Amino acid sequence: MAKYEAKMKETDANVVEFIETVDHPKKREDAYKLLEIFEQTSGYEAKMWGPSIIGFGTYHYKYASGHEGDAPLVGFSPRKAKISLYITTGDTTRDETLKRFGKYTAGKSCVYINKVDDVDVDVLKEMITQSIAFLQELYPNQ
Repeated sequence: MAKYEAKMKETDANVVEFIETVDHPKKREDAYKLLEIFEQTSGYEAKMWGPSIIGFGTYHYKYASGHEGDAPLVGFSPRKAKISLYITTGDTTRDETLKRFGKYTAGKSCVYINKVDDVDVDVLKEMITQSIAFLQELYPNQ
């Protein structure tokens, strides 16, 4: 059986060059705001993961099935429809924190926002910090 090849990998692509390709001016402005918020809060330099995810930090996961790989601790992507925030879903404190977050929708693995002005930035910073702590505890020795 062929070994699974992860679709999302850290790349050498330039984060600012990627943000400059975002069509909508307001979404591009929000991407720069998020870049600053995530870098300052996480303490990690931004890296591109795949063609469109801006990630911060990294962890190595291994599932009971044997599947393993690397992923950013937190991240975001300024998509056409909404901005995707990659903040861990396994953290049980996330749902409580989201009650104070502002206007958003949530999927299985992401929180989606239309614009930064719709959310409480202090709560976003709290979620970034919680997510990193949760993943570092779940996957130690990183």
